[in-house]
Amino acid sequence: MSAAILARLVLLEARRGGLPLLALGGIAVGIAFAAFLSQVAVTESRALQASLLAAVLRAFAAFLVAAHVTASTLREINDRGLEFMLSLPLSRATHYLGRLAGFAAVGVALAVAFSLPLLAWAPAPAVAAWGFSLACETALVAAAALFFAMTLSQVVAAIAATGGLYLLARSVDAIRAIAAGPLTEPSLPNQVARLAVDGVALLLPPLDAVTRTEWLLYGAPGAAHYLAALGALVLYTLLLVAAGLFDFYRRSE
Repeated sequence: MSAAILARLVLLEARRGGLPLLALGGIAVGIAFAAFLSQVAVTESRALQASLLAAVLRAFAAFLVAAHVTASTLREINDRGLEFMLSLPLSRATHYLGRLAGFAAVGVALAVAFSLPLLAWAPAPAVAAWGFSLACETALVAAAALFFAMTLSQVVAAIAATGGLYLLARSVDAIRAIAAGPLTEPSLPNQVARLAVDGVALLLPPLDAVTRTEWLLYGAPGAAHYLAALGALVLYTLLLVAAGLFDFYRRSE
């Protein structure tokens, strides 16, 4: 019950802080951007609009969640609100998980809002699969942003760390493909670099396998592949939550 109250307070803060207006602005900008760029397409303008809009909305959702979580958490820390909350008869786990649940709910709300415009370009089942995947993705971003905000205690550093993790996880497959390309020389430094990239890929969440634009154009993947990708995302989110709880207890003792 206490965690639910904390989550509700987070949602109220997001509403009063103007997050819904920012989301509407992001949707408007995404639609305008997709409509403008589709004018240069000779063919498949509808598919280009859908893919561009989906990419813009996905990136904007991740950025909004990361910025909101970081700003809200550090504002509470700097205003001594965290100390006041810890003085209440609530466990630290309840406080941390309650706030995280609220931030994850914000991400889910953004995923729903950003999925609705795509119904004009893609069938409802594909949009539903894309939107549910985006909700899981924003929950992971919320967990990462909360962890970095609590750990680094600086707005710029926390947002940069969250954004770096997100971008690297999104692009690591392309980096691995370049490292293993046919033009790569079979020298020792190149082999070491390839192994290093593979090692980094193992430590990152599988964001390249979820919320993919082609789901909107060609249909959602098979159930086994879809559930496996989302399951890996949920597992990484749980690892971030465990790391955040460990650091929260350690710093507050």
